[in-house]
Amino acid sequence: MGLVKDVIKEIGNKSREFYEFVLPPMDMYLNDKNIKIVIDIPGFTKNEIDLSLCGDILSINAKKTTDEKESKSLISNQRPNVIDKKIRLPVEIKQGEEKIESAKYENGILTLIIPVIKKGKDIPIE
Repeated sequence: MGLVKDVIKEIGNKSREFYEFVLPPMDMYLNDKNIKIVIDIPGFTKNEIDLSLCGDILSINAKKTTDEKESKSLISNQRPNVIDKKIRLPVEIKQGEEKIESAKYENGILTLIIPVIKKGKDIPIE
């Protein structure tokens, strides 16, 4: 039974390490005024997540605070304990106003709204 428990624990550790290495699932939506970013980062609380924006680089840092009692009885841990990602946004952010207009974390989903500068000009076709 101990061998099975060790194998299950190792599989969980590898799954967690992979998730921490690979960017969490993310969607981006762009309109004339802002970019909306939806990121799946389940298993954290709002207080464990830090966000910053510098130019067009969005930094997401999250670290779980562990309960000592729970960690002693843990036999499988596939959820990430740490997320440290930098994402280059595919748009120009308003200089001097690098700000996240709104950030909402609910049910493991982080939703950000960031103001952008629309580049280019729409060209009507006649």
